[in-house]
Parts: sequence; C-alpha cells; structure tokens
Amino acid sequence: MPVRPNVVVFDVLETLLDLDPLAERFKKVGQPAAMLGPWFMRFQRDAMALSLAGDAAPFEPVARQALRTESRQTLSEADIDYILAGFASLPTFDDAAPALRTLSEAGITVGCLTVGSPDNTRSFLEGAGLLQCVDHVITAQAAGMWKPHPRIYHFAAEQMRTPIGRMALVAVHAWDCHGAKRAGALAGWCARLELQPGDVFLPADVTGKTLTEVAEKLVALK
Repeated sequence: MPVRPNVVVFDVLETLLDLDPLAERFKKVGQPAAMLGPWFMRFQRDAMALSLAGDAAPFEPVARQALRTESRQTLSEADIDYILAGFASLPTFDDAAPALRTLSEAGITVGCLTVGSPDNTRSFLEGAGLLQCVDHVITAQAAGMWKPHPRIYHFAAEQMRTPIGRMALVAVHAWDCHGAKRAGALAGWCARLELQPGDVFLPADVTGKTLTEVAEKLVALK
C-alpha cells in the first residue's frame, strides 16, 4: 500500500498554469488560435527527443524552434518574443492554490518539477500568486534531463532531501505519472485534461477530478 508522502512536487504547465490564454497571442500575430496545441506538443516532443539523444533541451531555444516549424517559418522573431512573453502572465487553474494549501497545512513540503528555467518558473508562479505556496522549484534544465526519464525524478527527490518512495508527483499527464512511478515515486493524477489515464500507463496511487481532490487523497494516505 502507498504511504503518505512527506514531499509533493507538481508539474506546472497544464497542471497548475492554464496555457489557453496564449491562444490570443497566436491570433494577434496572424496565426490561428488552434496552433497552440500542436505547437506545445511539438515543443515537448522535440525537447524529449533532444534529451533522449543525450543533449540539453533548454526551454526557450526549443520553444522558439518549435514555433518557427509549426508556423512554417512565417513567424518573425518579434512575433515569437510576443508569444513567449505570455508565459509570465498565465493564470492558475482554480484548484491549484487550494491543493497547494491543503498539502502545506498538512505539513507536507511542496515543490514544482517543470521544464522551464528556475528564474522563469519562479516568475510564472509569482505572477500567478502561487510562489508563496511552493518551497522548491526544480527544473529539467537543472537536472539535465526532461521528464519522464527516471533520472529527473531521482534528482527531484535528492533536491527535496527525501527518499524517492516518500515523494509524490502530481500532474494532469498520465505519461508523467507513469514516469514517476517507474522511478519509484508516488503519483497523483488529475483527470482535468485527459479524462481517462489509458491502459498503457501505470496507474497513479491516487486520482481525482481536481487537484484539490488529489491533494486530499495524498494527505489521507497512512
């Protein structure tokens, strides 16, 4: 049976922060709002591919290249600057702050495990009003490896000074929860994005329709 974690790390993009407002920035530079989804998927795929090849995958250069490719080279560098600047003002989902508070009030240390640079991630969290709820920010850039490679979850546990079996990852992506489980961590999956986790991934230790429900179930573990 899973034991109650003493540390919980959250994925950030699409889990805590809502990417949808970036669609308006695509429209303002003459691109369809619907490009947001394919671009974000290309960005993640390219970063994972670089990481699998043994190379660094810094957030901004990979995001910029994915924008050039997805727009068929029609975006100017100024257009790309404008789109990426929108990350600094992304809103949180309504369940983000209550989930963080639930864990913190239960004496559980809270962190973030994400793909951006540490400074950018702190800026995103501060702009969204969440930074005061987060004890540590751990990034793929610092780890030298993107999720879901096992090494990044072990790196996060080391940074949080906890055995990996007492750390839980919370995400809306079943593949991320699978990666955490394979590395030996606990996982909490929120159904907000994908609705069903699918049969190809290891099941999370707790699941919920909201981040708050996931947090409450993690706190309730023995």
